[in-house]
Order: sequence, then C-alpha cells, then structure tokens
Amino acid sequence: MVTMDIPTIPFAAGIILLSLAIYRYIIHPTFLSPLAKVPNAHWSVPYTRLWILHHRYHETETPAAHQAHQRLGPIVRIAPNDLSINSVDGGIRTIYAGGYEKGDWYKNIFNNYGIMPMFAMPDHGPHSKRKRMLSNIYAKSTLQNAESVRAISKILLDDRLIPRLREKVRSGQPVEFYDVFAAVTMDFVSAYIFGLENSSQMIERPGMEKKFFRDYKARQRYQFWNQDLPQLTDFLSRIGLRWLIIPKWVDQANADIETLVLNMCDGAEKTLQRIQADGVQGKPEHYPTVYAQLRNALLKDTATKPDLDLPVPDLIQHQRLAVASELLDHTLAGFDTSSITLTFFAWELSRPCNKIWHDALRRELSAVTDLHDAKAIDALPILHATLMETLRLHAAIPGNQPRITPPAAELGIKNDPNDFPHLPNLPAGIRVQSQAWSLHRNPSVFPDPESWNPGRYLSSSSHLSSYASQAEFETAIKEMNRWFWAFGSGGRMCVGSNLAMLDMKAIIAAIWTAFGTEEVDGRGMVHRGGYVAEPVGCEGKFCLLRLEERRPGQRET
Repeated sequence: MVTMDIPTIPFAAGIILLSLAIYRYIIHPTFLSPLAKVPNAHWSVPYTRLWILHHRYHETETPAAHQAHQRLGPIVRIAPNDLSINSVDGGIRTIYAGGYEKGDWYKNIFNNYGIMPMFAMPDHGPHSKRKRMLSNIYAKSTLQNAESVRAISKILLDDRLIPRLREKVRSGQPVEFYDVFAAVTMDFVSAYIFGLENSSQMIERPGMEKKFFRDYKARQRYQFWNQDLPQLTDFLSRIGLRWLIIPKWVDQANADIETLVLNMCDGAEKTLQRIQADGVQGKPEHYPTVYAQLRNALLKDTATKPDLDLPVPDLIQHQRLAVASELLDHTLAGFDTSSITLTFFAWELSRPCNKIWHDALRRELSAVTDLHDAKAIDALPILHATLMETLRLHAAIPGNQPRITPPAAELGIKNDPNDFPHLPNLPAGIRVQSQAWSLHRNPSVFPDPESWNPGRYLSSSSHLSSYASQAEFETAIKEMNRWFWAFGSGGRMCVGSNLAMLDMKAIIAAIWTAFGTEEVDGRGMVHRGGYVAEPVGCEGKFCLLRLEERRPGQRET
C-alpha cells in the first residue's frame, strides 16, 4: 500500500489551493466567464476592481469609461463583474425598463436619518408605490397651473434675486454665478416642497449659500468609501479608525444638512397644523405642497396597511423621519443638479463665441409680456434649445447608473448587421450601467458632439436651425430624444424633472430679461469626472460673469 508522507500533505493541499485560485481568478474570468468575450477597458479588469476603483476614487470614472467606449465599442468590461453599456437598443431600453434592480451602491450612501428614500430603494415594488404618492404634484400640467409656483417664482425672482443682482451691477464687480444659482435653486425647490415661509431663504442671507454649498460639495468626494468599499469602511468604523478615510467634519456636515431639512419639515408641519386649526389656507406660496402630499399619503398608508410594530410615539417619529429622508433627497438633488446646469448654461451663453445665442435669447425674452406664465416660457424655442443643449453637453449627473442583472439576462442585439455585441443568458448579479456622458456624445446622433450647438434643437423654420428641411429636423429630433438621458429613463426616471425644467427656465428668463452677461473668468468651468459633473473651479472661482443691466423699456437690438 502506498502511503503519503506527512510533509507531502500540506504541499498537496497547497497545490490544490493554488490550482483553485488560478482557476477562479485567472482562467475563469479570462476564458470561461460569460463576460470573457467583452472587450476589457484595461488589461487588469478581468481579475480585479482596482482599475475602476482608482478612477472612482479620483473622480475620473466618467471620462475613463467614455474613452473605453470610444476605443472598444458599445459594451465594455470595466471590472470582473461590471459592464458599461453605451447604447439605447440592447442597452438602456433593456436595463432601465424594469427587472434590473438597484444594488447596495445606492443604499450605502443615499440613506438619510437611517431610512432609505425612494431613490435608493433597491426593489421595484416599494419604489413604484412611493413614486405614485408623489407623481401628480410633479406633473408638468400641475406645475404650470399651480398658483403656488407662480407666486414663488415672482417673489424669489422679481423681489429677491433681480434686486440682489442689481446691487452687484452697481458695485462694478463681476458675479460668481455658481453661488447665485445655488441660492436661487435651493430656495425655489425648498419653497415648493416646504412652503416659502419654511424654505431655505438663501437669497435673503448673502454668504450663507457659499458656506452651505462649499460644505455640501466638499463632503461628496468621501462618499466613495461607503459606496465602493463598504466592508472596509464598516471595519474601520468598528475599530474606531474611520477617521483615517473619512474626516470627522464630514459626519458633522451630513448632520448639519439633515438638521436643516428636518427643521424645514417641522416648519411645514406647523403650517399644516395652522391651516387645519384656522380653516384658511392662506397665501399659496406658503403652502408646503410636496410635504403635505407625502405626509398625508404615508399616514394613510400606515393606517390601512400597518407594517411597523412600534409604539405610537416611535411610529410618529419614524414617519417624521421617513418624510424627512425622502424630502432631503428631493431638495438636495433638485438644487444641486439645477445649479450645475444653470452654471454651465450661463458660462456657455456668455462666452464670446456664443454671442449670437446670447443676443437671440434676449430678443426672444424681450417679447414676453408675463415672465411668470410657465406655459408661455416653456414654449420659447430658443430658451428651450439652449437649455436642452446644455443638459446634453453638460449633464449634471453624467456618471454611471448601476443596476443588477436578473437571471438569464440578455444585453446587446442578436444578429445585428452592424456587429453590435450580443450577450445572452447572463447570470444574475452582474453590475451593468450606462452613463449620460457617453450617450450624449454619440456622433451619429449628435454631430460634432463636443460643440455647444443649440441649433440642433431648433426646427428648420428658425434661421439658427442646423437643418435644411423640416423632415430632416423631425428625423434628427426623434433620434436625439431617444438618446437624451439627462433625467434617466424608465420607471426610475427623475421624479422632479418637470420641476427642474420649470425652475431653470424661469430663472433664465428672469436673469436674461433684466441683464446681458459677459464672461470674465471661465477657467474653472471644467467638468469633474465623477458621478456628478460640477465645475472643478480655479483659484476658488467658477463662473465669473459681468452683468449689463437693461434699462426699463429697452429692447435687445
């Protein structure tokens, strides 16, 4: 009988373990994985996440993925279990239509007061239920006909913003528009959500917006650790060393933001209680439209289908925080994305190379008799074209929107004549994602995609149109709309997109009716390359513009 020496056993075990490791980490990902035939963004991606983690940490993931698509095609492997897809057919129409749920990436960071808002909910069912509670108050027709929106617009823009900008004109100093837009969008969004009297009031408190905005933006870079390395973050937290990767001031900044929004919620609750006691709603601008809708819907839902076994005081507190968590997400997402978009809009419009568009927009606005008629403002073609082109080229959220494949998932196009990749029977658990940055830069859909050209959104009847005929325009606009992804698509499309378009158009109309603008310093107007694409700034400056006030009755020539 053959026996094995004791020293041979560990050696054999080592060989077996080494063989298994080679199979799992080299042979399988390189040759046998369902993703093996997908082009690799970097030679290392079949074996490790280090390449994509490096780019996410340094906030260069978006351009890195885009460059990979330019080199390798519409489907690219960016990590052992991650794919980036840059296509409508076989891509976003499949991934974001339903069945591909959100993973832990969202709930690891979008988790306020310990409660997930709608945006972070991983499963379709709870998300759809919450969205139904809110969709009607964010509908375009509701917003355009709302007395509260008209009143908010008039007070914030005519009575607060424009006088503040006139003071800047008289001082002779250029204006930092990134701070201006942070203040006005925060006030606009929070006023609709909580009522004007309970809103952020940042236009009224000069300097506050700068401190809040800088703290809010500075903390974002540290979200990488919770989003992409949650196990490491949890481990360091347990042993008291989390501060090594996330400074303590970040936690304080997050707590301050939560306190700010919770105070606005409590103010909105007092407004509702006063209305109930007096039996009079009062001025429309002070009504907390979104807060009231969500609060009442959650109370009704709890009463009919209680799913929390909590004492009454704890249940009330849970509902209070659930409302606050949802509305914190709406408030911050609404002001952040709109302020970024408006800053790039102002910069593009004020550059010398775009003076034709600056003057055309001012001529169009000079003919408007009521700047607070949302329907009339929405119908202005040059305003719409310039804003849409800004959303395309400078999408505020250009980064990846990850989803998780269900069992037997299928991506790509089968038997495509253009050799578009086809990936049938993908296993569950693969992270797949698309990004607006790349979708908006498809040269076959958006010719000369790096140029800011609003003419691509104007019909042939306009002398500024890029098209020779109406048929050419209609064909182009249909395809551009399919590829336009600034607000996402499918059931999880941005619930506040109509409010964003309305408030941005109202702000643009107010400013460029009253003033002409000229670029002073645009060196800082370079995109950050992460999930959010705010300007990186230069020497503390972002979008410095000089204002020229239009005299009463003066029209643009």
